[in-house]
Amino acid sequence: MTTKTMLLTGGSRGIGHAIAIEAAKRGWFVSLGLRDASALPTGLSPETAEAVPYDAAAGGERDWVKGVLERRGRIDAVVACAGILEHDRIVTEDEDTVQRLFEVNVHAPRRLAAAAWDALAETGDGRIIVMASLSGKRVKSKRSGLYSFSKFAAVGLAHALRHEGWDLGIRATAICPGLVRTDMGESAANGGFPPEAMTQVGDVATLTLNTLELPGTLCQAEIAFNCQPDGIH
Repeated sequence: MTTKTMLLTGGSRGIGHAIAIEAAKRGWFVSLGLRDASALPTGLSPETAEAVPYDAAAGGERDWVKGVLERRGRIDAVVACAGILEHDRIVTEDEDTVQRLFEVNVHAPRRLAAAAWDALAETGDGRIIVMASLSGKRVKSKRSGLYSFSKFAAVGLAHALRHEGWDLGIRATAICPGLVRTDMGESAANGGFPPEAMTQVGDVATLTLNTLELPGTLCQAEIAFNCQPDGIH
């Protein structure tokens, strides 16, 4: 098949959902890894997308990749959007919360990239997007400390994948939004910023697809953006 194929996590809502719709519009086939894969999310059709049972906290990346290769014959991009937000203290003794945060925000994207690695290399221009956060560039508050801890690791993951895959034509980028108008963004704002003034999910989706479609000679290691002045961001 010549249609480019994307593996996407977090595609049931928010940024991930918007990316899936934008990708389909641009002619990609999107394989969405969803905890509830009983139906495709709104706005997607079986001609351009599929829903595959997948829980970022539970693993199963290799089975997902194997199935996509059997059905589609190729994997051109991995876009890791699944993420969770915790407002616990950085000195928390709740190790289950810390482990869950890192499992979803860091370990699952690494496992998915590793599982799809050979297929990405085979294309000669594979692409990886790790949807990180400005919280992976700075710790804005005590309330965001634990979340930032995981997102700093997510940014580091994207850099490590970029180095690992460079000679294979694989390019990896950490996308680092500030407040985006999603359930998670509104939770992070804690009522202190109007949703209509936040970055909109459609704009993040456009940026993500533009990044995926850049030539290998124009790789952006990180893309940080914001809807408000916030230090250098």
